[in-house]
Amino acid sequence: MATATRDFYESLGVPRGASQEDVQRAYRKLARTYHPDVNKDPGAEDRFKEVSEAYSVLSDPETRRRYDAFGADFRQVPEGVDPDTWARARAGRGGRGRRAGAGASPGGRPGFGENVDFEDLLEGLFSGRAGRAGRGWGPIPGADQEAEIGLTVEEAYRGGHRSITVGGRRIEVNIPAGVTDGQRIRLAGQGGRGSEGAAAGDLYLIVRIMPHSRYRVEGRDIHVQLLVAPWEAALGASVAVDTPGGEAKVKVPPGTSSGRRLRLRGRGMPNPRGVPGDLFAEVRIMVPHPVSDEERRLFEQLASVSAFDPRGRR
Repeated sequence: MATATRDFYESLGVPRGASQEDVQRAYRKLARTYHPDVNKDPGAEDRFKEVSEAYSVLSDPETRRRYDAFGADFRQVPEGVDPDTWARARAGRGGRGRRAGAGASPGGRPGFGENVDFEDLLEGLFSGRAGRAGRGWGPIPGADQEAEIGLTVEEAYRGGHRSITVGGRRIEVNIPAGVTDGQRIRLAGQGGRGSEGAAAGDLYLIVRIMPHSRYRVEGRDIHVQLLVAPWEAALGASVAVDTPGGEAKVKVPPGTSSGRRLRLRGRGMPNPRGVPGDLFAEVRIMVPHPVSDEERRLFEQLASVSAFDPRGRR
């Protein structure tokens, strides 16, 4: 993947000292731009995976701390290892085969660098027996982790199967129908790995519903604009409106003005555990453009006989 050679901060376009809010803001912007359901460019999916992996690491304070300390090696380094020790051990890898006794630092300690056998050092630092078990810690369960998952309104409405990349791992997710923004989806055993056979932690996916060109979601309610002709608004009509669940019919009462909200009960986001949300269609009256000669004649006739003054009511 691209993130294997690219710095996670660079992937999100934020400085290393960026706040968690800045990291989240950058991810949301990039996710909206490169989500495969929104961007059909051939490279968009790979870019979306890259920013998702970067965010999954930098959004967790502990994981971010380890990444800042160990860089690309942060997943390999066991807990409790000093970053300077790890850096010196890596620097000494070119001298493998030599022993610590072959040289010493001015302070009397075995010298690092070319005088250290890298494998021997790692064995002493990282072996389970000499590490955690030797300290009496025993098996340690894996930590719970969090990551965000960006969904279109349609995906959140329908639910379904998704394959996502978190921390370099490919995970299959079943998304419940009717998830809402901020809802947490628990994936048992998909979090941090436990030590010495201990159970893995859980992964919590935080749902983020992406902006949509047609729908606006508030909780389980969905808002949409309903475009109507002047005569439909004046005389009343049954008008079709698109919803994430398919087409619906809205009854426009006679004398409806722009801005009026018409409510369709239960046509918002589904709710497997209760009452679904509602759909609110906000009326927007559209006039013909350009106006034909016949339409102009009829509008002029209406203007000559109508006593209606929309400004006189104020």
